[in-house]
Amino acid sequence: MSTGTTAPSRLDRFFEITKRGSSVGAEVRGGVVTFVAMAYIVVLNPIILSSGADVTGATLDFAQLSAVTALTSGVMTILFGVIARLPFAFAAGLGINSFLAFSVVGQVTWAEAMGLVVVNGLIIVLLSATGLRRMIFDAVPMQLKISITVGIGLFIAFIGFVNSGFVTATGQASPPVGLGVGGSVATGPTIVFVVTLLITGILVARKVKGGLLIGILAGTIIAMIVEAIFHLGSSADNPGGWSLAVPTLPSSIVAVPDLGLIGQFSFGSFGRIGILASLMLVFTLVFTNFFDAMGTMTGLSKEAGVADKDGTFPRLKSALIVEGVGAVVGGATSGSSNTVFVESGAGIGEGARTGFANLITGVLFLLAMFFTPLTSIVPSEVAAAALVIVGCLMMAQIREIDWSDVSVTLPVFLTVTVMPLTYSIANGIGAGFIAWVIVRSLSGKARQISPLLWIVAAGFVVYFARGPIEALVG
Repeated sequence: MSTGTTAPSRLDRFFEITKRGSSVGAEVRGGVVTFVAMAYIVVLNPIILSSGADVTGATLDFAQLSAVTALTSGVMTILFGVIARLPFAFAAGLGINSFLAFSVVGQVTWAEAMGLVVVNGLIIVLLSATGLRRMIFDAVPMQLKISITVGIGLFIAFIGFVNSGFVTATGQASPPVGLGVGGSVATGPTIVFVVTLLITGILVARKVKGGLLIGILAGTIIAMIVEAIFHLGSSADNPGGWSLAVPTLPSSIVAVPDLGLIGQFSFGSFGRIGILASLMLVFTLVFTNFFDAMGTMTGLSKEAGVADKDGTFPRLKSALIVEGVGAVVGGATSGSSNTVFVESGAGIGEGARTGFANLITGVLFLLAMFFTPLTSIVPSEVAAAALVIVGCLMMAQIREIDWSDVSVTLPVFLTVTVMPLTYSIANGIGAGFIAWVIVRSLSGKARQISPLLWIVAAGFVVYFARGPIEALVG
């Protein structure tokens, strides 16, 4: 047998490409689509982290943040693809980076904040390695796992609507959000989003191979034409401009990455603000990291068709351990905790079913360190259309939920709705868990509830009350 035949065969067996009903072409397309849907993080994560001044008044450098964001995403995505062999890409978690920038660094330095992220990751790795994280995962009822999938679908669709400007904050108590600007789709970028959404939707409905990728490319070309004609620019300079990336050809293509932030972390927060205060911050990080990732992996595994009847998926323990490593590596590189990204659903929607897609996504992230100007061509308004389509597809799982039992439907409803309304997967899971143990137990079904679920629900009560608790500790 020739080398050209043997290599693909080994590749196929290792990643189980054929076994999962996929192909190398589908994996490549899926990996590219996932990267395109996630590429905004190379810009957005630095925007968030560089906007926070620490307790000494110091800020992080935008260019350095962009470099370590791409590096960490690439390394962790490839690592997860090779070890867990699932098409779940990694990047800096948006909930945690915002928490660091706007809550944590007001009390500690940036290096100390990243040290807390490392501690958070080490705890998650320990929980995963000992099997406790798997036990918690198994204790979650199937109906809640399905609701997590549905909630994530609604959540990422909402992210798409917000990122596109289709849904905006009104600045009023009621209604808190509205359509576009003043109730109208009034900006060019938002119109491009609508056009891209329709084009992509038609392609996906007609089952065109590469429909999501073709839709994103078409939307980007349309966006570049619109920008060339109307010169909308950035929303920072023009309220009707593009929110993150302006779709124009960059003046330079290659940029040498500055990786000076790697290793810039310390554990000095325990001395600066005390052990109890530091532990409360770590507790918040662990809960957010732990359940955001669990919920995301549950939803993505079902969407990819690799989940069992009980919602588990292949190499679950390895996946949970690597996800914890993502937090450690993210803290060590000062790019914030890295975790599984819901945007991986875009690649899954394109056909990705194995970790081979992660190799494609990861390599593109590593290349993005050197081609940062090119990653800014695709505006977030175009990528947002793919998120809405994927959210729509994930919402279809709602058909598997039994709506005849209110003790089931109330926790499910809270899980699904709290995620997008609070912009947090962990919040939705927490609301669902607490409602499940209370409503089900007081409905005469306490024996059906795992004791571990009670413990987790109690932990979420502490998580939701962490503000007053931190005030008491302080």
